[in-house]
Amino acid sequence: MESSVPAFGWLDYTVWVLYMIFVAYFGLRASDKQQSAKDYFLGGEGLPWWAVLFSVVATETSTLTFISIPVVAYGGNLTFLQITIGYFIGRVIVALVFLPHYFKGEIYTAYTFLERRFGSSMRNATSITFMFTRLLADGVRLFATAIPLAVLLRFGGAFEGWSDFQLYAMAIMSITVLTLLYTFLGGIKAVVWMDVIQMGVYLGGAILAGVLLVQALPDGWQSFHQAVISTGKTQWFDWGWDGSWKSYLEQPYVFGVAIIGGAIFSLASHGTDHLLVQRLLATGSLGSGQKALIGSGFVIILQFLLFLFIGLLLYTFYEGADISVLGLRTQDEIFVKYIIEHIPSGVSGLIVAALFAAAMSSLSSSLNALASTSLYDLIIPYRKKVLSAVEELNLSRRMTLIWGIVLSVSALLFTILQLQAGERPTVVELGLGIASYTYGGLLGAFSLGLMSKKAQSIDALAGFFSGLICLLFMVEGPVQNLLPGEPLALAWPLYTAVGATIVVLIGELSAAFRNSKA
Repeated sequence: MESSVPAFGWLDYTVWVLYMIFVAYFGLRASDKQQSAKDYFLGGEGLPWWAVLFSVVATETSTLTFISIPVVAYGGNLTFLQITIGYFIGRVIVALVFLPHYFKGEIYTAYTFLERRFGSSMRNATSITFMFTRLLADGVRLFATAIPLAVLLRFGGAFEGWSDFQLYAMAIMSITVLTLLYTFLGGIKAVVWMDVIQMGVYLGGAILAGVLLVQALPDGWQSFHQAVISTGKTQWFDWGWDGSWKSYLEQPYVFGVAIIGGAIFSLASHGTDHLLVQRLLATGSLGSGQKALIGSGFVIILQFLLFLFIGLLLYTFYEGADISVLGLRTQDEIFVKYIIEHIPSGVSGLIVAALFAAAMSSLSSSLNALASTSLYDLIIPYRKKVLSAVEELNLSRRMTLIWGIVLSVSALLFTILQLQAGERPTVVELGLGIASYTYGGLLGAFSLGLMSKKAQSIDALAGFFSGLICLLFMVEGPVQNLLPGEPLALAWPLYTAVGATIVVLIGELSAAFRNSKA
């Protein structure tokens, strides 16, 4: 590992700022004039499937993938790839089973199906859960977005004397304001087309960083072989049969847990989360939505492989050094440190811009989806006055602005938590864990609606809330610590599977009990 001084200079800042200006300009130009809320949220339902494919991948990616997935390999191996196989399987099931229901009639949000099946109470419960999930998970994403900017500010010296929290707060607010600029005016069409551009930028930046990392190794591939291959860090599969069932269920990256957990997580994220369902509906046809969804499964596997490989290269370059030795606050800063200190001037500015491209695509998607759900699920159904197209559009934009503020506050709270002393999970694992927890209830409700003919609203609600409550006692945390004896701590990929199973089981039992009394 070579020592160096921070190399991020005026040329890098110039490249970065110019890219940010381009993002704002292109995002606004990519959007047509919006005439209604439907145009704002669905883009006229005519977006090409290949653009939606890239938008789906870009939305999933965010800065979590760019900076945190390499850390997974840095501290472990390649077994995270097992989850991506499950992700692909789940997408195929969603494309064949879920999507046909969404394209029957006019559905603006994924939760319209639940209203038709179980009534407004179920729709309200699931849409509020969606918003709560997005508030927490995207708070983590926005915090991750702020990491490279906070590191830049710290190393640059211009803000010497500022605390870590102050640096992160400044970064979070800057990113939110810039993303709101084109999301507020452009709607889903601007979001999708910016996703296409930004995916190309961040993947190109990641590939370039990988090439430069290989060139920087003192003995090239021989260094990589000695540091990584000979130590087993290239392991792809972990069967995990050498311990008890309890220990097996606590490990997120053993084969069974990863495949099954990944598949069910993908069922929930791509089949019930309006953030992604909204994009598939914007294609305007079932066939186009299916092609976009299944194609994204192939792309996501290759993308995770790329970022995990970068993590192994970083491990080789830094000789597996601990974050304290590297002078970092969190382990998620490792990749950013390399970009700033070792990549040539100008190129590092472009790669940092790529980081922001990944981040802004996810944040803009969340803002648009949250505004859509708020409007169609919680506001319009309860307004006595019928809103005009212009009034709906203006209200949509106001909701986008409100959610931008709320997500900023959420990110600041996660900043406080992650900067505390002690061992913390990588932000990608934190974000996925949060999403997995509530996804179980959502997937279970959808599955109950599809599979059960006898279940009614009261049965679905009983199952839904039972699933959420039961998971509190299975997830390592404050509630579980109150239980006597040795608790069962589930690996995060299983949260969704267990939660969904409980919802369906309780819902079916409730329906059977109710029918037997009748």
